[in-house]
Amino acid sequence: MTSTKPVIVIIGPTASGKTEVSIKLARHFNGEIISADSRQFYEHMDIGTAKPTNYQMTQAPHHLINVSQPEDIWSLARFKEAAMGCISDIHARGRLPFVVGGTGQYVWGLIEGWTIPEEPVDERLRRCLEDWSSELGAKGIHTVLSRLDPAAGEIVQFENVRRSIRALEVIFSTGRKFSEQRRKQPPEGLDFILMGIQWERPALYQRVDQRIEIMLNTGLVEEVRYLIASGINPDSPALSAIGYREITGYLTGKHTLDEAVMLIKRNTRQYIRRQANWFKADDPRIAWFPAGDDLVERMSVYLKEKGIVSA
Repeated sequence: MTSTKPVIVIIGPTASGKTEVSIKLARHFNGEIISADSRQFYEHMDIGTAKPTNYQMTQAPHHLINVSQPEDIWSLARFKEAAMGCISDIHARGRLPFVVGGTGQYVWGLIEGWTIPEEPVDERLRRCLEDWSSELGAKGIHTVLSRLDPAAGEIVQFENVRRSIRALEVIFSTGRKFSEQRRKQPPEGLDFILMGIQWERPALYQRVDQRIEIMLNTGLVEEVRYLIASGINPDSPALSAIGYREITGYLTGKHTLDEAVMLIKRNTRQYIRRQANWFKADDPRIAWFPAGDDLVERMSVYLKEKGIVSA
């Protein structure tokens, strides 16, 4: 029988403490961390993404952080290829990979081996869909997708206009639902061990509010202003991330700073609810751990019970 190699996956909602927990576990179990946060790939986007600090990244090796410019586009296929390469390299060095992040599409796409339909681009259709999305806006074009293909609407985040357009392009080109064309082929030889951090919603929202205040006090507005001044299109996928798009709206005169902060808090809460749909409390594949002072200790005990040996 072929033996499998373990891959630890740390998941949880925004502001749940994944970074700190994963660093402590990686140090204890001779591990290296692979980011599954779709915005931490980008350089110069540090504050709004709650990226690990330089000091934190000295405490354990990190991968897929600061590997692209904000104008670059990351697809699920690109992430899967990069993440699998990191996993292979980490195992080859005799160390333990930790995949850490809250981007559900990337986490499940990696674990379940999603293959997205590869229909050839129809330039005329795409231009029509792009014009349509400009008229309807991000939420409007996503609503169209959700009506035609509810399952795809759950998979594609409404902020990702490019992905909504691509899904509609596949639907109109093939006459079939985008979600029905997604295939699964889990990676062979890997044993994914999923551990989730669980918070009571009111306490989590309080942590979110505190994090947003810290971001603002440490230069979020200046970070977004720098990105726009450096030539990044305000409508680019990178700047569609929560925090960045609201501050962009403030800088371009769409709303006041107070309104931007209110929108960041509201949109983050909505995102947390969407994360709960990706990572369900009753999913038997996920071992959930209530947050608390002894969280790392409880997770460590669980990993040892799974046969993971500490360093």
